[in-house]
Amino acid sequence: MTYAGDKSVEETWRALREDSSAVLVDVRTRAEWNFVGVPDLRETGKELVTVEWQGFPDSTRNADFVAEVQQQVRPDQKVFLLCRSGARSRAAAIALTAAGFAACFNVAGGFEGDLDAQKHRGASGGWKAAGLPWIQF
Repeated sequence: MTYAGDKSVEETWRALREDSSAVLVDVRTRAEWNFVGVPDLRETGKELVTVEWQGFPDSTRNADFVAEVQQQVRPDQKVFLLCRSGARSRAAAIALTAAGFAACFNVAGGFEGDLDAQKHRGASGGWKAAGLPWIQF
């Protein structure tokens, strides 16, 4: 496997609360953090790490992604990567694993989950729909 695997949002929240070395890296765009919200990790005593995998609005891959994460996260920590629905965070987990990080997990379902019947996100799967803590900047 090219990364440590997928974890549900519930498994991720449990790991963040129970494992002092676990860290959550949100790889969405600055626009998403500002307008959609971010996980609220205050209950865990941890800070959310935010590093864009791709820029907005052109979706250009952040060539400095690995270096920016390395400035904030040790390679021996358990790293949980989160995006909107789990696609960008999977790619980020693969990139960090290739760069020498030992345990990179993709947060399946992401922050907003899959589209529901009305083509909306946030109510079907993901961090928000699971009722996990989140805030808006």
